Amino acid sequence: MLVLKNEEEQLIKEIGAALESHKAEEARLISERFDCLRNLGNAISQYTSVRLTNCLKSEGRDDKKILDFFRSFSYAAYHLVIPARVMAARSYLVAKFQTFSLLTGMVEDMSDFRERLKKVIFTIICTLMTEDVYMSCLDDQGFPDRVKIRLVYDLLFLWDTGTDPHLIQHMPAMERLWQARDAAPPSFGTLDGNSELLRITMDMGGDWREFLVDQSADEETQWALEEFLFGLSYEEINALRAKLKHRGISAVSYDEIHSFLGANPAYKIASGSDPQAIYEFYVDRREAAHFRGRISQPGPRKTLEELYMKYRIARTSNLEFQKDAKVSPWERRGGTAAG
Repeated sequence: MLVLKNEEEQLIKEIGAALESHKAEEARLISERFDCLRNLGNAISQYTSVRLTNCLKSEGRDDKKILDFFRSFSYAAYHLVIPARVMAARSYLVAKFQTFSLLTGMVEDMSDFRERLKKVIFTIICTLMTEDVYMSCLDDQGFPDRVKIRLVYDLLFLWDTGTDPHLIQHMPAMERLWQARDAAPPSFGTLDGNSELLRITMDMGGDWREFLVDQSADEETQWALEEFLFGLSYEEINALRAKLKHRGISAVSYDEIHSFLGANPAYKIASGSDPQAIYEFYVDRREAAHFRGRISQPGPRKTLEELYMKYRIARTSNLEFQKDAKVSPWERRGGTAAG
């Protein structure tokens, strides 16, 4: 069932009571919007669970067939073949994001609620990102099938409930990454990114440093990291470096960036305090990465968030499977497709 969590319902109830006393019209609007969201979740739950599709419920399940079934969702016209439940579940998450965002705008003068709402919205954003990352992992030849099968079940759970059972493992790291970036805005300077990276790394956990060391020789990670740090596209960074070299300029300030690149930057400025801006910045980079892949242009083919989360998924999965190497993914889930 696609339902709101108990803590979300409690938050809505508290805010509704606070608004009722002096903003009765807004309290009524919020009540109506959340009723619509609940009705949407109930309606979507009437669709057949993806876990009950023929590929997944049949006897003698074949891992390769299951993975091929999921990979079929990733091509250009996937929305014509992907189960309706999947498309509807994503729509539910978007509707949930918009409804809680509306609520946030109504409590700007109520500091007690702002941080709790921000946490809910950031969780939704991370869930949307995570779905993208899982699908990317299924297409990644570097991921063993045993890891992919686990991700399949996480996706199934996400599409059935609107939540990811393993998001709690990754969300704190993603939140720290954005908080660290927000606390260390780009200074540009010589465009080597060293000062920005150092400030971010000081606020991150050990696995971030291990990620940087492990991926230090990978050009795509370096390019994706520069995009994330500077808020500029790979193409803009290269153009800016070329102009500085041509003009014999050793460093550039933040105020000079637009005079060099023009008034229409590739990516919007993103702040870690605004979950919507975070997601827009992520989507802008993701779409640019996909476009480079389609036309075989140099530059990152994945965002930094994707690369970092994929590293964490692979690392966590390896540790778990080392502990339980003799138990198959099916057995670990009780031998049922429902998990």
